[in-house]
Amino acid sequence: MMFKRISMGIGAAAFLLALAGCGAGGGEAQGKGAPGPMPVGFVTLREEPVTLTVELPGRTTAFETSEVRPQVNGLVRARLFTEGDYVRQGQALYRIDAAPYQAQVASARAALTRARAGTASSAALARRYGELVKINAIARQEYENALTTSNQAGADVAAQSAALRSAQIDLARTTITAPISGRIGRSVFTTGALVSAAQAEPLATIQRLDPVYVDIQQSSADLLRLREQIVAGGLTRGGARVRLRLETGSVYSLQGTLRFADVTVDPATGSQTIRATFGNPNGLLLPGMFVRAELVEGVQGRAILVPQRAVTRNERGQPTVLVVGRGDLAELRPIQTSRTVGENWLVTGGVRPGDRVIVEGAMMLRPGMPVRPRPWTDRPPARPTAARPTAAQAK
Repeated sequence: MMFKRISMGIGAAAFLLALAGCGAGGGEAQGKGAPGPMPVGFVTLREEPVTLTVELPGRTTAFETSEVRPQVNGLVRARLFTEGDYVRQGQALYRIDAAPYQAQVASARAALTRARAGTASSAALARRYGELVKINAIARQEYENALTTSNQAGADVAAQSAALRSAQIDLARTTITAPISGRIGRSVFTTGALVSAAQAEPLATIQRLDPVYVDIQQSSADLLRLREQIVAGGLTRGGARVRLRLETGSVYSLQGTLRFADVTVDPATGSQTIRATFGNPNGLLLPGMFVRAELVEGVQGRAILVPQRAVTRNERGQPTVLVVGRGDLAELRPIQTSRTVGENWLVTGGVRPGDRVIVEGAMMLRPGMPVRPRPWTDRPPARPTAARPTAAQAK
């Protein structure tokens, strides 16, 4: 019994010694693992000129559009083009039955010949009466009547000449030609169709597609704000060049030129139309296509840019950044932003030139924590993932 009690006492003592050893070892390990300043990457803010652009929706429009319409009545005898082809100004497109108009020309020409024959006899009579009235062989009234008849015959010649010219014009219009050069669409009327000068529907439509217009819609309030900034001196006028993004997301290879902004505001949408022209030598742009145009609004000479990945929002939705403060302590700053410029925010308040904004490592920080700052680059060196979050997490 005594031996059993002694064995139990020795075991209890060994257990207590083991616990004491574990406690001492744990304290030593805890002391060795105490965290130091958090390594972070920062950018130093500075003022720089920034070109401000805006991307707006728009639609392409043909540079010139002409509806091909008949100017005389008759049956379409022939269509002289292929639908979708490029046609040149003056090229024959349709031929209308010309027989009735040829007859009108012949009738007008005969009437003109008859009028000219009557002019010769009346003019001769007026000359003869003129000699007789000088010697009082006839009454003055008879001479004046002959002179009036001669003048009327001359007027008849002029009227018949005009009628002949009108008939010739109608005959020429039986061949319908292209009023402009461009791409012609489908033919609405076929051979054998009866057309008239008063019809509402055109025979076909020609569109000039090189260059093309792009009509861009911008809010009148945005345009007014832009003009106010230019007047106040905050912005200088930008260039008149325009870039175009197509429906597929690709960027159009040619730059456009800004032409004008409409002088009226659409009361239904509150927007103004801005028109630009783009070269279209390959016919890639077609009328009615939806595009997005990038316009240069102006240049802000003293802008401060902060990388978007450095900006977070507090519980009230306000944008904030962490900066390296005095004593290399993390400091939280609320900021004011106006817009994005590429991968940066354009900041209008809350930070100053020379501030060191933390871009990398901010996810693990709290205001007041010590940091070990170093300049940030787009491709920082590899580091332990447990110490700092990855770039994807930092975003």
